[in-house]
Amino acid sequence: MVAKREPTARQMRLAVELRRLREAADLSAREAAALLGVNSVQISQIESGTSGVSEKRLRRLAAHYGCTDEEFIDALVEMATDRTRGWWEEYRGLLPTSFLDLSELEHHARFQRHVAILYVPGLLQTEDYARAVFSSRLPELTHEELELRIRHRRARQEITIPYEAVIHEAALRIRVGDRATSKAQLAQLLEFSEADHITLRVIPFDLDGFASAASTMTYVGGPVSRLDTVVRDAPHGSVLINSEAQLNTYRTAFRKVEAASLESERSRDFIRELAQDL
Repeated sequence: MVAKREPTARQMRLAVELRRLREAADLSAREAAALLGVNSVQISQIESGTSGVSEKRLRRLAAHYGCTDEEFIDALVEMATDRTRGWWEEYRGLLPTSFLDLSELEHHARFQRHVAILYVPGLLQTEDYARAVFSSRLPELTHEELELRIRHRRARQEITIPYEAVIHEAALRIRVGDRATSKAQLAQLLEFSEADHITLRVIPFDLDGFASAASTMTYVGGPVSRLDTVVRDAPHGSVLINSEAQLNTYRTAFRKVEAASLESERSRDFIRELAQDL
């Protein structure tokens, strides 16, 4: 096994899932190592994401752990053997790691669902809107840092998977830039909404009894539901949530938000009316 440096979020997710399987089987790292014919240090390295694992060893581990979910095991094998060097790697060392982890997560996603309260979702932002958002960050970004973030965000906006965004009216009305920026942003949302694989829904201010969306979240679908991920914003980057109990909570939360929002055509009409008022 060759030790790795700075495992990506995807590599760490594989490591976490293998540890969860071992713990569910009520085996110690030493016991798992004995079954595999290696030392416990190698198991620890696999479960910390600092060492890779071959398909053969991964399947042997899964068998020893009593995992019979073949679809899940196949997904883990894909994660373990994937050698993709994505477009985001050109930003390594230039942008915070969380930016790269998010790009990698989106690249492998099967679908995305987003709840937006204060800002239009990043994947739907115009360049001017994104520039206004990044320019408001503290401490202030240098010109080079700002331009790197804008370029990276543009690269992320090649949406090819099913994507659903529920956007609160607050995010549509708050002017992060000037009037022209807001108007152009609303026009771009309408353009995105016409795509067959993109669904936009709006939550208006005058909706009664709405308390389901306290903050922004992104729900990213994995190859199997056990490998889904929730992304939450944090002061110093994104936090990735993947425990089954929390995933179930966010699945329920999104269903409630979706049920409370306007359906797609009414949402488009709502955005058109906002644009006309600007």
